[in-house]
Amino acid sequence: MTSKKALVLGAGGFIGSHLVNKLKSEGFWVRGADLKNPEFSPTGADDFIIGDLREQEVCRRVLDQNFDQVYQLAADMGGAGYIFTGENDANVMHNSVLININIVELCVKHKVGKVFYSSSACMYPEHNQMDPDNPKCNEDSAYPANPDSEYGWEKLFSERLFLAFQRNYGLQARVARFHNIFGIEGTWQGGKEKAPAAVCRKVAMAKEGESIEIWGDGKQTRSFLYVDECVEAVRRLVESDFSGPVNIGSEEMISINDLAKMVIEISSKNISINNIPGPTGVRGRNSDNKLIGEKLGWQPSRPLREGMERTFKWISEQVAKQ
Repeated sequence: MTSKKALVLGAGGFIGSHLVNKLKSEGFWVRGADLKNPEFSPTGADDFIIGDLREQEVCRRVLDQNFDQVYQLAADMGGAGYIFTGENDANVMHNSVLININIVELCVKHKVGKVFYSSSACMYPEHNQMDPDNPKCNEDSAYPANPDSEYGWEKLFSERLFLAFQRNYGLQARVARFHNIFGIEGTWQGGKEKAPAAVCRKVAMAKEGESIEIWGDGKQTRSFLYVDECVEAVRRLVESDFSGPVNIGSEEMISINDLAKMVIEISSKNISINNIPGPTGVRGRNSDNKLIGEKLGWQPSRPLREGMERTFKWISEQVAKQ
C-alpha cells in the first residue's frame, strides 16, 4: 500500500518542522517547502524544496501533484517586537497574502484531499481583549472584526479566502487559530522570537543578582501552548469532518510577569524583573477551548510549567553554545 502524501509549507519554521516529524511518525510521505531549512536540526521530510512561496513559479514546483493533505503554515510573522511596531505591516500583509493566494488556487487545480490553514488568535477583536483578567476569544466573537494588528487582519482575510474556496470550488479546508505556540527548536533571538523564548533567553543570560527587562507593566495576560500539543490538535482537526475555524491553544492564562517569575524559579537564579516601555499587543488573551472540546474532544494534556521547563533547558543549552 502506498503511503499518504502530505505537503508542509513553512516546513523550515518552528511549528512546521515539528509537524513534518509528526506526519512522518504516522507513516506519511512528506514534502517540505520553505525559504530555509529548519534552523536547529535536519528536516524529517522525504523531500525538501527551498524556495520563495511568494513566487508562483516556486509554488507550481512545490505543489505539482495531488497531495492527500496540504498544511499551509508559511507566513511572514514574529513576536510582539516584529508585529506591533508597525514597521513591518506592509511586508506582513503582502507576503503572507501572496503565498495564500498562490497556494489555494493550486490546491483546487491539483484536487488536494484537504488543506489546513494556520490562522492566529491575533485576528480576534482588540476591544474584547482590553481586560487582562477577562479576555473574550470564543470563535464566534471574531465579528464585528477589529484585530489589534495588520498581522491579525491578514489572518482574518486568509481564513475567509480558504473558506470561500471551500464554498465555491469544493476545496476541503481546515482552519485553526493558534494561541502562542512555544517549545524547543523555536526562534529564541533576533527580534522574531515570542515571549516564552525571549524570557527564557533573558533569564539564561542573566547573572545572579541582575534584572531582566519585561516589556510593558507585565500585567498583560496570555496563554501558551507547547508545540507537541499544537501538532496533535492540528492532526485531529485535519482528520475530522470539521472545517473550523477553531482555537488551538491553552486555557491556562498567565501574566507576562508571572511567566518571567516561573522561568526565574525554573532557573534557580536570584534575578529580579524590570518592567520597561515596549510593544505588548492586547492586554489580555486566552484560548477558549469549548468548541474544540465539543468537536474534536481535544484539550491540552500537560501544564504550562512542564513545557517551560523543557524550553528553558533547551534555550540555556543554545546560549551556552554561543
